[in-house]
Amino acid sequence: MSNLSSKAPLTISVVIPVYNGGDAFRRCLRSLHTGLIPDEVIVVSDGDTDGSWRVAEQFGAKVIRCPVSRGPATARNVGAKAAQGDIIFFVDADVTLHPETIHRVAEVFTASPEVAALIGSYDDAPGAANFLSQYRNLFHHYTHQVSSEEASTFWGACGAVRREVFLQVGGFDQSYRAACVEDIELGYRLKRYGYTIRLCKHIQVKHLKRWEPLSMLRADIFYRALPWTALILRHQQLNNDLNLDTSSRLSVVLSFALLLTLAATGLWPSALGLSLAIAVGLLLLNAPVYRFFRQKRGWRFTARVIPWHWLYFLYSGFAFAIGLGRHHLSQMKLASRHLVRTSAN
Repeated sequence: MSNLSSKAPLTISVVIPVYNGGDAFRRCLRSLHTGLIPDEVIVVSDGDTDGSWRVAEQFGAKVIRCPVSRGPATARNVGAKAAQGDIIFFVDADVTLHPETIHRVAEVFTASPEVAALIGSYDDAPGAANFLSQYRNLFHHYTHQVSSEEASTFWGACGAVRREVFLQVGGFDQSYRAACVEDIELGYRLKRYGYTIRLCKHIQVKHLKRWEPLSMLRADIFYRALPWTALILRHQQLNNDLNLDTSSRLSVVLSFALLLTLAATGLWPSALGLSLAIAVGLLLLNAPVYRFFRQKRGWRFTARVIPWHWLYFLYSGFAFAIGLGRHHLSQMKLASRHLVRTSAN
């Protein structure tokens, strides 16, 4: 009986949190019917007001409605607890799956019993046509495609995990109320428990989200950089992977050096030469990234990418500095309270 059970095909439950998903959500659900159909699709309506839950029911999904929005971390946990599959495949409501995506997820877990979780990648054909959406999503695709397959974090937009493992580690941290770094935090916890997370570059989804300057900056700074810095400092874990690789860290330093030397040219014109040298260094350091953009979208697109890419290094570094300051301030307050309690005793 045990041999037969071990050879039984793994079952997959797709869990999708949604809050006012709109047309992108409809496209997401439609894509689930283009290839291997998962054993169940669970949609957690996170207090939506646009009738997304009705759309999910029309597509045959199991719908769980939450009366108020508590964020994707809580919604995913609700869906995971209701899931019956061996594998829980978390998908965001603004992505579409390729016909082979579900099959490839099942294939990895079947062939590699040591893998507890996997993450995929955005594809190289983002759904929104405007420049920032193309740049942002292509950069995300590139980052995943060149990173180590031995992943150190999880990813909620396209991430799968064995159900018993997910429940054992306690699921997502529900203190994160916005779409934030709850998936990265889960990945840190999975690694701390000794589980293997694999980055499977051939498992891809298409991101449909349209990015505009303000929405991108707000997300990168307040929902990514600042909370991720706090997470890094809390866990004392700065991995040389994904957006935290050595090249990115050095690029942050060079970007600030470029900004300072440019500012200094008003007083010391000779600083312009140093600025040019630093700019050349930044170009050379990130040549593989710009080569990728040139191959995908041409020289003109790549020329538009470079200032946005350097701005990304600047605001990421600035946010890290703020996060570091906050961390040290909180540590000083804790030490002060401890000193007061000790003195009182």
